[in-house]
Amino acid sequence: MAEYLIFHLTAALGSMGELAGHERRGSLSWPGRSALTGMLGAALGIRREGDFSELDRLRMAVAIFDTGSVLRDYHTIETVPRAAARGTQSRPDALRGARAERRTHTAITLRDYRMAPLYGIAVWNGDLARLAHALRQPVFTLYLGRKSCPLAAPVDPQIITASSPEAALQSLRLPPWWRGAQARIMASDERPDARRHAIRLDIATDRRAWHFAPRQVAMMPVEIIPEAEKER
Repeated sequence: MAEYLIFHLTAALGSMGELAGHERRGSLSWPGRSALTGMLGAALGIRREGDFSELDRLRMAVAIFDTGSVLRDYHTIETVPRAAARGTQSRPDALRGARAERRTHTAITLRDYRMAPLYGIAVWNGDLARLAHALRQPVFTLYLGRKSCPLAAPVDPQIITASSPEAALQSLRLPPWWRGAQARIMASDERPDARRHAIRLDIATDRRAWHFAPRQVAMMPVEIIPEAEKER
């Protein structure tokens, strides 16, 4: 038996970063390790350049209740020719110089979102009481990906003693509009007996430069029906 911190994540819109190109920024179907450590860091008040070593030691599992429907949004952005940007220190400087010379261009970019997703999260191997308190009273606003994706409900953190992450997640208390939700698959940090694995680029190696390393994730078939849902 071990202690697990469990909570849920749901939002009207979510976006869990994929490889970001210039023209398209996709969304994965469930939040990876970097997204969850970033959220926990925001709750604790850790800034991007801060010390994430405490969170890097955490183990995590994500129960996928609903990946949401895909929504694609179209943005127009102002771009600067490479020649005009040469010698500048930042994008704002490059834009100011290019605008003065009327050398900017407009491009269309595509951004993918997930409408109304729902996930159950279990974390362990850390100071769970401190993390639970931070999730109840976060220092910074919590988002499901981008700042345009605020959470639709408080995450309701609980510390549960259980035999496994999936057993702990049976004690989730979901928002009332998710009555009857069930998870059939769970992505877990450590399940060497898993028959199926996925590769995720979600271990942050340089948070300022947005550099990430690959990680093998166990994809486990489960049947998670929160106890509160069974009683309704």
